[in-house]
Amino acid sequence: MKYFRMPFVGLLSATLLVTGVMGVQTAAADEVSPVSLRALAERADLRIGTAVDMAALGEDTTYRRATGREFNSVTAENVMKWEVVEPTRGTYDWSGADELVRFARERGQVVRGHTLVWHSQLPGWLTAGVQDGSIGAGELRGILRKHITTEVKRYKGRIQQWDVVNEVFEEDGSLRNSIWLQKLGPSYIADAFRWAHAADPKAKLFLNDYNVEGVNAKSTAYYELAKRLRAEGVPVQGFGIQGHLAIQYGFPGDVAGNLARFERLGMQTAFTEVDVRMILPVDEEKLATQATYFRGLLDACLGARSCRSFTVWGFTDKYSWVPGVFAGQGAATLTGEDFGRKPAYGAVGERLAEGR
Repeated sequence: MKYFRMPFVGLLSATLLVTGVMGVQTAAADEVSPVSLRALAERADLRIGTAVDMAALGEDTTYRRATGREFNSVTAENVMKWEVVEPTRGTYDWSGADELVRFARERGQVVRGHTLVWHSQLPGWLTAGVQDGSIGAGELRGILRKHITTEVKRYKGRIQQWDVVNEVFEEDGSLRNSIWLQKLGPSYIADAFRWAHAADPKAKLFLNDYNVEGVNAKSTAYYELAKRLRAEGVPVQGFGIQGHLAIQYGFPGDVAGNLARFERLGMQTAFTEVDVRMILPVDEEKLATQATYFRGLLDACLGARSCRSFTVWGFTDKYSWVPGVFAGQGAATLTGEDFGRKPAYGAVGERLAEGR
């Protein structure tokens, strides 16, 4: 068996055993120093977060313990999305969202709300009504306002940041042709922020999207949108960079410059959904590259005064969304299916230990 060393700048020095993530094994949790990512992040004045699979939280004690130990911020992976909270019109199911908020409060964690306006995971009654014409533009606007107001008010004072408007641009910087744009026009974006702010004036309100890590057409479209809306007094307070990367595509360019331009607008920035997938099978070289990608995004965040939150989209391959969406790809998180810590976990911990 082959061993290699991963020093966490003296704080998390550990010997990791290679043989478990799809053929490559990582160290079992009890083989590593107990210093957590959470403890390191708090020293670096950063919220380190994870998306939470609520079914796993209820059924898997190892997952539940790690979620509380390793993170000081949590995001609902699915249970705050519209299709879950209002599966039939006027009938709400807050059970999963309430449980996450309760879990976080008991462990001193903050909560990121995800997400209020999106083109995906809408309840069937809404999309069917729009498609068959039984829900017109005026009614749709009222439905959207009610949804935002109801959800944000329910968790008023208990959500630190909301992803208010999610994935509204295409890769070329044009607005996504969603039902919201088709029926309400682009003004729905500003309306959503105003309604969310009225429901909870203290929550920080974010735009959020993928493929916007560096400076490109899509991130520039967000920059121009945010600049215009803020000039109009719309409470757009943050820019969320999802950070779904893949090692076969290379690391995005000018991430620091991208964060800096939003910071100059007076906005907060955050990495909101970070994972780094790879083509399977896994090997040591791929894991090492993955580690550099995680560290690269975290380094950009810690190098920007505006970036105070860094969230991974799940922390174990056991519950990762990636294999179900990207055929032949996976191993995208910080730990393996056995919760063994990968080089990426070590890289994140090492960078956190270095501080700002």
